[in-house]
Amino acid sequence: MKVLNLQCSQHHVFEGWFGSEDDFQGQVQRGLVECPMCGDTGVAKLPSAPRLNLGAQPEPAPAQQPASDVVSLPEAALQKAWLKMVRHVMAHTEDVGEKFAEEARRIHYGETEERGIRGQASAEETQALLEEGIGVLPLPIPKAFKGPVQ
Repeated sequence: MKVLNLQCSQHHVFEGWFGSEDDFQGQVQRGLVECPMCGDTGVAKLPSAPRLNLGAQPEPAPAQQPASDVVSLPEAALQKAWLKMVRHVMAHTEDVGEKFAEEARRIHYGETEERGIRGQASAEETQALLEEGIGVLPLPIPKAFKGPVQ
Protein backbone atom coordinates (compact mmCIF):
# COMPACT_ATOMS: atom_id res chain seq x y z
CA MET A 1 0.00 0.00 0.00
CA LYS A 2 1.39 3.40 -1.03
CA VAL A 3 0.34 6.48 0.90
CA LEU A 4 0.86 9.59 -1.19
CA ASN A 5 0.66 13.26 -0.33
CA LEU A 6 -1.40 14.89 -3.06
CA GLN A 7 -2.33 18.43 -4.05
CA CYS A 8 -5.01 19.70 -6.42
CA SER A 9 -4.61 22.67 -8.78
CA GLN A 10 -6.36 24.84 -6.14
CA HIS A 11 -3.51 23.98 -3.70
CA HIS A 12 -5.61 21.84 -1.33
CA VAL A 13 -3.38 19.18 0.21
CA PHE A 14 -4.69 15.69 1.02
CA GLU A 15 -3.59 12.08 1.36
CA GLY A 16 -4.35 9.18 -0.98
CA TRP A 17 -3.84 5.44 -0.53
CA PHE A 18 -3.08 3.26 -3.55
CA GLY A 19 -2.06 -0.34 -4.19
CA SER A 20 0.92 0.74 -6.30
CA GLU A 21 2.34 3.59 -8.35
CA ASP A 22 0.67 2.09 -11.44
CA ASP A 23 -2.65 2.02 -9.57
CA PHE A 24 -2.27 5.72 -8.72
CA GLN A 25 -1.31 6.69 -12.29
CA GLY A 26 -4.18 4.65 -13.76
CA GLN A 27 -6.73 6.25 -11.44
CA VAL A 28 -5.41 9.75 -12.21
CA GLN A 29 -5.60 9.11 -15.98
CA ARG A 30 -9.22 7.91 -15.64
CA GLY A 31 -10.14 11.00 -13.57
CA LEU A 32 -10.93 8.94 -10.47
CA VAL A 33 -8.65 10.82 -8.07
CA GLU A 34 -10.23 14.08 -6.95
CA CYS A 35 -9.72 16.63 -4.24
CA PRO A 36 -12.04 16.02 -1.28
CA MET A 37 -12.30 19.79 -0.74
CA CYS A 38 -13.32 21.01 -4.20
CA GLY A 39 -13.68 17.95 -6.44
CA ASP A 40 -10.81 19.05 -8.71
CA THR A 41 -9.30 16.14 -10.67
CA GLY A 42 -6.12 18.08 -11.49
CA VAL A 43 -4.17 16.18 -8.84
CA ALA A 44 -0.39 15.90 -8.51
CA LYS A 45 1.90 14.08 -6.10
CA LEU A 46 3.87 16.15 -3.64
CA PRO A 47 7.45 15.16 -2.92
CA SER A 48 7.79 13.03 0.18
CA ALA A 49 10.45 10.94 1.81
CA PRO A 50 9.82 7.24 2.30
CA ARG A 51 9.40 5.98 5.84
CA LEU A 52 11.40 2.89 6.60
CA ASN A 53 10.57 0.90 9.70
CA LEU A 54 13.92 -0.60 10.71
CA GLY A 55 13.08 -1.56 14.26
CA ALA A 56 12.91 0.29 17.54
CA GLN A 57 15.35 3.07 16.80
CA PRO A 58 14.94 6.49 18.35
CA GLU A 59 13.16 9.06 16.20
CA PRO A 60 15.64 11.50 14.64
CA ALA A 61 15.24 15.16 15.48
CA PRO A 62 12.99 16.90 12.96
CA ALA A 63 14.94 18.56 10.18
CA GLN A 64 14.63 22.25 9.49
CA GLN A 65 11.71 22.72 7.08
CA PRO A 66 12.37 24.42 3.76
CA ALA A 67 10.89 27.89 3.39
CA SER A 68 8.25 26.63 0.91
CA ASP A 69 6.81 24.26 3.54
CA VAL A 70 6.65 27.02 6.13
CA VAL A 71 4.47 29.09 3.80
CA SER A 72 1.97 26.22 3.41
CA LEU A 73 1.59 25.59 7.15
CA PRO A 74 -0.91 28.43 7.73
CA GLU A 75 -2.84 27.23 4.65
CA ALA A 76 -3.01 23.71 6.09
CA ALA A 77 -4.17 25.03 9.45
CA LEU A 78 -6.80 27.18 7.73
CA GLN A 79 -7.99 24.19 5.67
CA LYS A 80 -8.22 22.07 8.82
CA ALA A 81 -10.19 24.74 10.69
CA TRP A 82 -12.54 25.23 7.73
CA LEU A 83 -13.23 21.48 7.49
CA LYS A 84 -13.92 21.36 11.23
CA MET A 85 -16.39 24.21 10.86
CA VAL A 86 -18.12 22.54 7.89
CA ARG A 87 -18.44 19.28 9.86
CA HIS A 88 -20.01 21.22 12.74
CA VAL A 89 -22.50 22.93 10.42
CA MET A 90 -23.39 19.62 8.75
CA ALA A 91 -23.94 17.94 12.13
CA HIS A 92 -26.01 20.74 13.68
CA THR A 93 -28.26 21.89 10.84
CA GLU A 94 -31.13 20.48 8.83
CA ASP A 95 -30.72 20.20 5.05
CA VAL A 96 -33.79 21.79 3.44
CA GLY A 97 -32.35 21.58 -0.07
CA GLU A 98 -33.65 23.94 -2.72
CA LYS A 99 -36.36 25.25 -0.37
CA PHE A 100 -33.74 27.14 1.65
CA ALA A 101 -34.97 30.68 0.89
CA GLU A 102 -38.60 29.74 1.56
CA GLU A 103 -37.76 27.98 4.84
CA ALA A 104 -35.45 30.81 5.99
CA ARG A 105 -38.33 33.25 5.52
CA ARG A 106 -40.76 30.99 7.40
CA ILE A 107 -38.34 30.81 10.34
CA HIS A 108 -37.61 34.55 10.25
CA TYR A 109 -41.30 35.50 10.28
CA GLY A 110 -42.17 32.99 13.02
CA GLU A 111 -44.26 30.70 10.81
CA THR A 112 -42.24 27.65 11.85
CA GLU A 113 -39.87 26.68 14.66
CA GLU A 114 -36.49 28.35 14.82
CA ARG A 115 -33.66 25.97 13.96
CA GLY A 116 -30.41 25.85 12.03
CA ILE A 117 -30.90 25.05 8.36
CA ARG A 118 -28.74 24.70 5.27
CA GLY A 119 -29.58 24.28 1.60
CA GLN A 120 -29.19 25.82 -1.82
CA ALA A 121 -30.16 29.34 -2.86
CA SER A 122 -29.33 31.36 -5.96
CA ALA A 123 -27.34 34.57 -5.70
CA GLU A 124 -30.56 36.51 -6.28
CA GLU A 125 -32.40 34.61 -3.52
CA THR A 126 -29.49 35.16 -1.13
CA GLN A 127 -29.45 38.89 -1.89
CA ALA A 128 -33.24 39.14 -1.37
CA LEU A 129 -32.96 37.37 2.00
CA LEU A 130 -30.22 39.78 3.10
CA GLU A 131 -32.30 42.79 2.00
CA GLU A 132 -35.19 41.47 4.15
CA GLY A 133 -32.86 41.39 7.15
CA ILE A 134 -32.56 37.60 7.17
CA GLY A 135 -29.01 36.61 8.06
CA VAL A 136 -27.59 34.03 5.67
CA LEU A 137 -24.06 32.95 4.92
CA PRO A 138 -23.02 31.22 1.70
CA LEU A 139 -20.92 28.20 2.67
CA PRO A 140 -19.38 26.01 -0.02
CA ILE A 141 -19.61 22.38 1.08
CA PRO A 142 -16.77 20.11 -0.09
CA LYS A 143 -17.91 17.44 -2.53
CA ALA A 144 -16.79 14.71 -0.13
CA PHE A 145 -19.39 15.85 2.42
CA LYS A 146 -22.25 15.42 -0.06
CA GLY A 147 -22.02 11.65 -0.28
CA PRO A 148 -20.26 8.62 1.18
CA VAL A 149 -16.59 9.15 1.92
CA GLN A 150 -14.29 6.41 0.64
